[in-house]
Amino acid sequence: MSKSVSTAKPKQSFGSYIRRYWQLYLLLLLPMLYLIIFKYVPMIYVQIAFKKYSIVQSVWKMPWAKNHGMQYFIQAFSNPDFLRALRNTIGLNLLDLVVGFPIPIIFALILNELVFTKFKKVVQTITYMPHFLSWVIIYGLALQLFAPSTGFVNILITKMGGETVPFLNDPAHWIWTYIFLGVWQSFGWNSIVYLAAIAGINSELYEAASVDGAGRFSKMWHITLPGIRPTIVILLIMAIGNIVGSGFDRPFALQNNLVMNVAEVLSTYVYRYGIKGLQFSLTTAVGLFQSVVGVIFLLGANTLSRKLGERGLW
Repeated sequence: MSKSVSTAKPKQSFGSYIRRYWQLYLLLLLPMLYLIIFKYVPMIYVQIAFKKYSIVQSVWKMPWAKNHGMQYFIQAFSNPDFLRALRNTIGLNLLDLVVGFPIPIIFALILNELVFTKFKKVVQTITYMPHFLSWVIIYGLALQLFAPSTGFVNILITKMGGETVPFLNDPAHWIWTYIFLGVWQSFGWNSIVYLAAIAGINSELYEAASVDGAGRFSKMWHITLPGIRPTIVILLIMAIGNIVGSGFDRPFALQNNLVMNVAEVLSTYVYRYGIKGLQFSLTTAVGLFQSVVGVIFLLGANTLSRKLGERGLW
């Protein structure tokens, strides 16, 4: 009888695998060092949230705060300014999500339907440009457009017989100006991801739909949108995870004393109390609270998406 020949490949040792692909691991070294040095090592100082901060002592030697280290968390939640900043952060981020999240998707769908390539590229370039402007410059443009007496928009309104609109001075109007400027600044850039996802859809699906008599809207609804749905879900999960977080530059540049009741967010609260007020333990506690709540939202959104049949982040 002839012996059966084994077709299984010999198991490769870890050392030989490293020797074979050492260039790839060398390329991975710098990003890993960056993450360790700038992301994980600073986590040591999270314990400042539970200790009485002292600039002359090591973080390990600082005394623990009262109430088993929870003194600054209790202090934050009993502070009306913190509660107001938390309310504003969640409210503005929810409005950003509801108003700003669908617009890049709609824009990408419309841009994908444009036939003239040169016109499409011009539109893309124009809509991408605001992303590269700082919020200080955008606020300067907003002043030129929306200032109560000297802004171009209000001058136009008054010449047409209307009354000036306090876009930047009235809290209700400021909120929608804030959302509008955020959408204008980011929707073109955010649409790049969706355009890349659309480019990955099999073109044969569109050809088959055309043969069946489907129009542009039908192909968009039944082919394009389902094709980019995984991308939409992933970006939505990430946006939900950031619902209690906010950038510093946008609210700081646009806020003023007349609208602080709705413009103060957690990032500017941390700057005002932590950097200017030197309350480092309090603001570290606020930052830790933001991170923990953000992770909870992220995990919840990811779990919900997987239960609904989507892939999720992991």
